[in-house]
Amino acid sequence: MRRGKAAKAEEGDPAEEEKAQQEPVHSYETSIKTICTVKTVEEFWSTYNFMKRPNDLPTTTDYHFFRDGIKPTWEDPSNTRGGKWIIRLPKGLASRYWEEIVLSMIGGQLTGIPDGEICGAVVSIRYSEDILGVWNRSSSDRELTERIRDAIKKVLQLPSFAPMEYKPHQTSVADKSSFRNTQMWKSTNRRDAAGRDTRRSGSWGERENSTGGPGHVRRDSDRGSWR
Repeated sequence: MRRGKAAKAEEGDPAEEEKAQQEPVHSYETSIKTICTVKTVEEFWSTYNFMKRPNDLPTTTDYHFFRDGIKPTWEDPSNTRGGKWIIRLPKGLASRYWEEIVLSMIGGQLTGIPDGEICGAVVSIRYSEDILGVWNRSSSDRELTERIRDAIKKVLQLPSFAPMEYKPHQTSVADKSSFRNTQMWKSTNRRDAAGRDTRRSGSWGERENSTGGPGHVRRDSDRGSWR
């Protein structure tokens, strides 16, 4: 998908990109073009091998990878009570991390997460940074949402200090923005994903205006279709 207004604007104009994010839902949906639906790893590679990698896409282009039947919109019934984890990437890293997260979703490698909780993923190519988002169904279940965060960090091999932000879709609807007013994650657990004692506490409550090849996958026929 290329955002309508931003696609016509001068590349890198943040004001125009923000306007594009506020387009009506029907306009947003009509700008999304479905490429294919896949049910197996083989079907995925038969399409993916011929697609441009995120690093080669023009600015203000998004790739979506969602469960079949779920639209990549805040208003879709599967998404309305959910949210997304956000990872802001320096330019040049999007292709690597996009491939890793997509393969992990196909192969069920986000361990400890109930089947169907992950709705999809989006990579957004922007002027000064690229943004990876992983959408889930249940933003109110903090323990589950934190487990998703830990699973993402493990799959992507992110360093422990790498910042991740979370934003419920209801907040996105209210402020008509995908990436502004996100909630910076702070651990409430005494142990991190590796079992180390962190001796820290915190909350989701601090809201910040952010400025900012084939892999081995486990086959699982119960994972459903993705598009």
